[in-house]
Amino acid sequence: MAASTFMGSPSWLRIRLLPSGPQRLGRRALSSRVSAAAADAGGPVRVRFAPSPTGNLHVGGARTALFNYLFARSRGGKFVLRVEDTDLERSTKKSEEAVLSDLAWLGLDWDEGPDIGGEFGPYRQSERNSLYKQHAEKLMESGAVYRCFCSSEELEKMKETSNRMKLPPVYMGKWATASDAEVQQELEKGTPYTYRFRVPKEGFLKINDLIRGEVSWNLNTLGDFVIMRSNGQPVYNFCVTVDDATMRISHVIRAEEHLPNTLRQALIYKALGFAMPLFAHVSLILAPDKSKLSKRHGATSVGQYKEMGYLPQAMVNYLALLGWGDGTENEFFTIDDLVEKFTINRVNKSGAVFDATKLKWMNGQHLRSLPSDLLIKDFEDRWRNTGILLESESDFAKEAAELLKEGIDLVTDADAALCNLLSYPLQDTLSSDEAKPVVEDKLSEVASALISAYDSGELGQALAEGDDGWKKWVKSFGKTHKRKGKSLFMPLRVLLTGKLHGPAMGSAILLVHKAGASGVVGPQSGFVSLDERFKILREVDWDSLQKGQESPAESAVPVAS
Repeated sequence: MAASTFMGSPSWLRIRLLPSGPQRLGRRALSSRVSAAAADAGGPVRVRFAPSPTGNLHVGGARTALFNYLFARSRGGKFVLRVEDTDLERSTKKSEEAVLSDLAWLGLDWDEGPDIGGEFGPYRQSERNSLYKQHAEKLMESGAVYRCFCSSEELEKMKETSNRMKLPPVYMGKWATASDAEVQQELEKGTPYTYRFRVPKEGFLKINDLIRGEVSWNLNTLGDFVIMRSNGQPVYNFCVTVDDATMRISHVIRAEEHLPNTLRQALIYKALGFAMPLFAHVSLILAPDKSKLSKRHGATSVGQYKEMGYLPQAMVNYLALLGWGDGTENEFFTIDDLVEKFTINRVNKSGAVFDATKLKWMNGQHLRSLPSDLLIKDFEDRWRNTGILLESESDFAKEAAELLKEGIDLVTDADAALCNLLSYPLQDTLSSDEAKPVVEDKLSEVASALISAYDSGELGQALAEGDDGWKKWVKSFGKTHKRKGKSLFMPLRVLLTGKLHGPAMGSAILLVHKAGASGVVGPQSGFVSLDERFKILREVDWDSLQKGQESPAESAVPVAS
């Protein structure tokens, strides 16, 4: 079966596209050969991220930007930022600034863009209208497009006819074959018109997608499409093609929802005589229920995660793993690691599920990988700014940060972690089901002995001596009361901290002691001092507690120091 040209078409259309049929399935269509030729030419790698400034930067868009960035940096190429702001009603300067700010926060620095310029600018579509008109006229002169004077009513009737005939809603108007006289008559009447692209009525087009492999379309499903509206504004597919071609983009890496646009864009490339880039369409990011990730699933924008206290390096690491991996079990990557290891052929074509829990865990991994002095400084400053501490850079703050950092996944969690350490929810703990075994292990006897040790000054002296003093006292206390291991440490934890769980008990109670002595704890902390804790402890009605009745002391509200 011989490859065919488009029958009866002008010279610009005399390009070879392979008609569909079983004999041709194993061979490449023209578009694949053009793309491969461009890649084999050894030209520079140039990729682009082209957001629309109509809202916040979605995590899906951020991942697309990241894959483009990693591909460019791993291949020694250029990463271009282009703003697609042709939706004049919805595009805003504020949104553009927010998107650029979020990309910069992620560390995805671009080589060319609206803020820094470049050889192929301008980099906002709204500033490129003269270029679009120039290429539209070129297509008009070659016969690739024609003027269409159809009204909205006529187009709607065509759509209804197609629906009745169960055909794709393709253009079936007369203006594709109208005479020069008919066209001139409408021009003289001042009838509004659009520019429509002539689509061949037979054959198919095929590309070799770098992620999805061979993708093909039958041309008879498309119909002639508009490239310029009657108000002179270019449509999306025309803008994108002209921009990518004139900016010499070598690889188009974008979301799979743009895959259907590729057919129109490929036809425009050919008509303008431009070499096509290679395409790679990345799958969508899915919600846990496997639907498209949306606002109903929670935070979806980069800005939201930034405000929630996530680190940019953790966001970059997690987004990279949504559909990509280096073939090992490793999940921890810095951006330099990703640049070194990223290859487009390891991007998965199936959808990736966004797991907020794993993102938070990964943020914790990156948080704890920060230099210790930097992490501690972040915690100290935050505690000072929120009023939990009256001053930063104190010994207490440093020790608290060191103790609590292992259990903190977000910087914002540091507030709750320190307040929890300083609190004393004894009554809630004692009345819980989980505490029942501890209470039944003669907890009242341990409480009585502990109160005596505190009243005598013995416990206070041990805490004043630090870790060694504490350990020596615990050992002596356990020996005196014939308790060791869990039977010793669980009662002490509950009675001294008011909790069943938490960081190392000795370190925790030493910090509580230091908090009372240092005077650095602020009113927002909910701090309960040792004196106040033992006052609460003395008021526990152990008999009522054993019987499962409400203790009178439950009405006692600790007063923050």
